[in-house]
Amino acid sequence: MRALVQRVSKASVTVDNKVISEIGKGLVVLLGIGHGDGAEQAAFLAEKIANLRVFEDAQGKTNLSILDVKGEAIVVSQFTLYADTRKGRRPSFTDAALPEVAEPLVNYVVDLLRRHGIPTQTGKFGAHMEVEIHNDGPVTIWLEK
Repeated sequence: MRALVQRVSKASVTVDNKVISEIGKGLVVLLGIGHGDGAEQAAFLAEKIANLRVFEDAQGKTNLSILDVKGEAIVVSQFTLYADTRKGRRPSFTDAALPEVAEPLVNYVVDLLRRHGIPTQTGKFGAHMEVEIHNDGPVTIWLEK
């Protein structure tokens, strides 16, 4: 399981010209599910995301988590995080889990973040989405389990 986490000042997801998710200060989590991923990987990443200290404290140090700053999150499923570009010019996505495996795991990560007390919205699984990200910093962190 892979997550690309971006600290944002605001973000939104639009599907079919309708905003379906919108947050202020918080995190956008682009989440990829690979073969063999399960509840263990989901729990690890949700815990890591909830407690990742990427927000600035009063001294300007990145010492605070999304929980500390009472931020929000948007989780967007993104199978392209499993792109293999070693051969040719067209990425292969054979390492990404099939939708029937990936969708429940994405939903589980969202549920776990909510259980941590993080208001969490989502994209729309399998849909063409426009994700507007106002990366704050910029801060972008790659997580993998």
